[in-house]
Amino acid sequence: MTARVSSRLEATLKTSSPVFAGAAALALSVFALSTPASAQVADSITIYNAQHEGLTKEWVEAFTEETGIAVTVRNGSDLEFANQIVQEGANSPADVFLTENSPAMALVDGKGLFAPVDPATLEQVPEQFRPADGHWIGIAARSTVFAYDKTKLSEDKLPKSMLDLANPEWKGRWAASPSGADFQAIVGALLQLKGEEATADWLKGMKESFTAYRGNSTAMRAVNAGQTEGALIYHYYYFGDQAKTGENSKNVALHYFRNQDPGAFVSISGGGILASSKHKEQAQAFLKWVTGKGGQAVLRDGTSFEYAVGKGEASNKALVPLDELQAPKVEPSTLNNAKVTDMMTAAGLL
Repeated sequence: MTARVSSRLEATLKTSSPVFAGAAALALSVFALSTPASAQVADSITIYNAQHEGLTKEWVEAFTEETGIAVTVRNGSDLEFANQIVQEGANSPADVFLTENSPAMALVDGKGLFAPVDPATLEQVPEQFRPADGHWIGIAARSTVFAYDKTKLSEDKLPKSMLDLANPEWKGRWAASPSGADFQAIVGALLQLKGEEATADWLKGMKESFTAYRGNSTAMRAVNAGQTEGALIYHYYYFGDQAKTGENSKNVALHYFRNQDPGAFVSISGGGILASSKHKEQAQAFLKWVTGKGGQAVLRDGTSFEYAVGKGEASNKALVPLDELQAPKVEPSTLNNAKVTDMMTAAGLL
């Protein structure tokens, strides 16, 4: 076993750019951990990864070192991969699907394309961080926040609710990235919590009051540069920048809505095993490891600044503790991205 682990430590990263049928527009970067000549094909898995590449790379390298199971990772985005898996059906080469947000997981699950996650693995994560059907599992989480210009706004001038941002007094004063899966997950939570009529009204007000940017990082930089007073984003963009130079967030502070407000929504990153996988044992081992002490320690000690979701597992000490966020209860398996995109399109946001 020692020799085998030693050989994994000498594994090198390989890259290539395959093109998949039905997804020609999707640029995929691929890395694979090399294996000894004696390793068998069965002792490996392929991941369709829509999580942050750096985080998944840390998970994969530590998992392979510990277990000897080789992993090939194909990187893309949440809904592009979800739609690709639906197109591939039983012929998908993937064993595991990882996402940043849960709507893509719900899409694949709704088509019956996931195998149930092992009960022992499900038990490692609290119920609020996994779907009721047990066909996939939360692997990390991120909180919605209002990133604001602290040189212009004092705490008493901040919106009490995310819903306030659609009001006339906030016209021209805030930003978001509506085309991204992050923001669409937030709208999905709003739809589940407040219903279609309230969501449609909020989206209409948003259209009249906000400025669109492409990407959460870009929106935060706009706040930092004084181009807008605030932006609705996820928390880790701020912490990631602060951990580096802080040049894109030096004028920024975070406002947490709390009080079960839609703006306190905590989005779940998911992991699932494809029903068509030929390597289910190894795939199950990967999800068990990621949601266990090893994988959650990567979140605690690394620089992704996403929340750990394992039972009893601590998140990065720089973050506001999860249990202090007062997030609303949202069932991740029913976040309806198709309805969200239809409503956002009707409101002129997409």
